[in-house]
Amino acid sequence: MTLTLILMRHAKSDWGNPLLTDHDRPLNKRGRASARALGDWLRREGWLPDRALSSTSLRTRETWEGLKLTAPVTWDAALYHAEPETMWEVLAGADGQVVLMLGHNPGIAEFAGQLVARAPDHDQFGTYPTCATLVVQFEAPDWASVRPGTGQARAFVVPRELTE
Repeated sequence: MTLTLILMRHAKSDWGNPLLTDHDRPLNKRGRASARALGDWLRREGWLPDRALSSTSLRTRETWEGLKLTAPVTWDAALYHAEPETMWEVLAGADGQVVLMLGHNPGIAEFAGQLVARAPDHDQFGTYPTCATLVVQFEAPDWASVRPGTGQARAFVVPRELTE
């Protein structure tokens, strides 16, 4: 069976209110536009999740809302600033054939690198800027069977490429 993971970093957040905790920072104007653009791109390309897994931060929640996708979402506190090991554990318990995982750097960039057999030919893959999105496919019976370095990158995009 082919399993598809859409791995997305949250959109650009607002640093304007020093009284907010990191967890409670909202998206800024550019971030809201990026989330809309990524949602449009996913629909246009036919990459539609049937399950979403997301950090509980306000900026990941607002990114999800901006995508305007209809998959059921699980808000998982373990994904807030998660290390790759935690992301592997969360993914292993996923259901759905096409899963969107929404999280944070620096863990998400490292996780993305661990997923693929060969990194996409994109100069920003290693830094994984805000709202960067990787689509990677695996031949596996379920998410618990997916192993590092076995994914085939199908797409990698950053918002600037969609909003220029």
